[in-house]
Amino acid sequence: MCGIVAAVADRNIVPVLLEGLRKLEYRGYDSAGLALINQDGLQRLRSVGRVAELTAQVDETLASGQTGIAHTRWATHGVPCERNAHPHISAGLAVVHNGIIENHESLRERLKALAYVFVSDTDTEVVAHLIAHELKTTTDFLSAVRQAVAQLQGAYAIAVLREAEPDRLVVAREGAPLLLGLSDDGYYAASDASALVQVTRRMVYLENGDCAELKRDSYRITRVDGSAVERPETESQLSAEAIELGNYRHYMQKEIFEQPVALANTLELLGAARSVQPGIFGAESEAMLKEVRQVLIIACGTSYHAGLVARYWLESMAGVACSVEVASEYRYRDSVSDPQTLVVTISQSGETADTLAALHHAKSLGMTRTLCICNVPESSLVRENSLRFITRAGPEIGVASTKAFTTQLAALYLLTLVLAKVRGRLDEAQEAAELHAVRHLPMAVGKILELELQIRQWAECFSMKQHALFLGRGRHYPIAMEGALKLKEISYIHAEAYPAGELKHGPLALVDRDMPVIAVAPNDTLLEKLKSNLQEVRARGGELWVFADADSEMKESDGIHVLHLPEHYGALSALLHVVPLQLLAYHVALVRGTDVDKPRNLAKSVTVE
Repeated sequence: MCGIVAAVADRNIVPVLLEGLRKLEYRGYDSAGLALINQDGLQRLRSVGRVAELTAQVDETLASGQTGIAHTRWATHGVPCERNAHPHISAGLAVVHNGIIENHESLRERLKALAYVFVSDTDTEVVAHLIAHELKTTTDFLSAVRQAVAQLQGAYAIAVLREAEPDRLVVAREGAPLLLGLSDDGYYAASDASALVQVTRRMVYLENGDCAELKRDSYRITRVDGSAVERPETESQLSAEAIELGNYRHYMQKEIFEQPVALANTLELLGAARSVQPGIFGAESEAMLKEVRQVLIIACGTSYHAGLVARYWLESMAGVACSVEVASEYRYRDSVSDPQTLVVTISQSGETADTLAALHHAKSLGMTRTLCICNVPESSLVRENSLRFITRAGPEIGVASTKAFTTQLAALYLLTLVLAKVRGRLDEAQEAAELHAVRHLPMAVGKILELELQIRQWAECFSMKQHALFLGRGRHYPIAMEGALKLKEISYIHAEAYPAGELKHGPLALVDRDMPVIAVAPNDTLLEKLKSNLQEVRARGGELWVFADADSEMKESDGIHVLHLPEHYGALSALLHVVPLQLLAYHVALVRGTDVDKPRNLAKSVTVE
């Protein structure tokens, strides 16, 4: 959510800033801007809309400079418009900011009383004025920033430049991600590594409470209190090719088709082993998992749906009680804690503010056995958990998550197998069979992708509908939820998911010929009951679109369209059934002409509460 790129270097850094913003577009934004220090002093350009509009301004004005900050904004305080776009300026300072300043109203009133004039509706403008005010009591730029951020409550990552010091930048972090890029020609900062791999792979990840001063030939990191600190330098493994679109029309399409490789990479740590080892979750995992009495899964959005699927696996296979909580709700209710609970947090980015806050809340209740499933090894969530499993999905640029979801499910299935094993519920023959099934997943998903043409034809049939109902039963009900989420995210069709058995308790009132009903229908023990539920739809004139297994013997008839998946996959079928739902949402969005990768009002990395 939002993106920062900053640079001080021995070259014109404007192309670096713009390219960095383009690489951060996936995070979601509604305006963009940059500020530079050059021979004309402090120059600021801002635009509403895409980075392309900002680039056009740069081309028109021939803007250049060796020191600059840039930003993409996702509106939280104030509507998307030029005056609310970053950077914000005060007395020769320019500031960009990610996050939310929770005490901005009291700071604003105090600064107004000191004669500072506000021209935006944002919480960020208070940061610019606050730093400017602190510079009246100290001549040191870094000290002024430290004194200002010490007064902020909430989450922030900021980058600040000062016209009076053209060869210097200051950045600070608390709760929102920020890293430094080290290069022979200068120093850089950004919200994530994808913005900087164009210039360097040498990265330094800042911790909460860090402030850093960047010059052309050096950098230093201090804490807010001024004490010096060092952070390790790492070599980013992110390749420029991994974040390029290639021959695909959209990143979402690319990422759907990358799922076989993403799954293979995620499962690679199994190698040719004949057993699954607890050590895949960390060196301390075996002892910790043996003491677990129950599992608490905390996540948001798509990751929450992965947790809901995992609950069925954990309770039926591992015999361990499992609850799944929406992260934004969990910390605000009174819950009963058990110190022998395994707290599992799931996040693609590892920077989801609600999930991080929920983790802190769980720890405060004495639940210190924590495990995260995450796609970004350098993220805050990974650093704050005792155990971890890094999914190797690679960069996911499309806002609507696809390959991150299926790799999360694979990781959760491995966790289920490990817990079943340490609890004595998985014998040698079962373990071998399960590992064989898991290793076959990449090939099985690849076969499903071959159904794209038929799914595209389905998309044409109901793309102009305004509502859709998704049905599933058992562990496929969360898959129906995920399918509905994908459709609403990128096509803007109102879609809801229900357990099929709940149709007669309300949703059936909505069913008519204009309400397409999509059913997830694997050949499991609930199939016959699901068929009865589907007949309820047909009896009311509803049209059915059914994703069935090859051996389910479901046949097409008037008002019933059936797509057979290549094979039935037992407990892992939930992972396979979500793939055609992803393709369906993608192709419906294509027909409707929406912005597939950057749907309106949404952000990829949700770093605010």
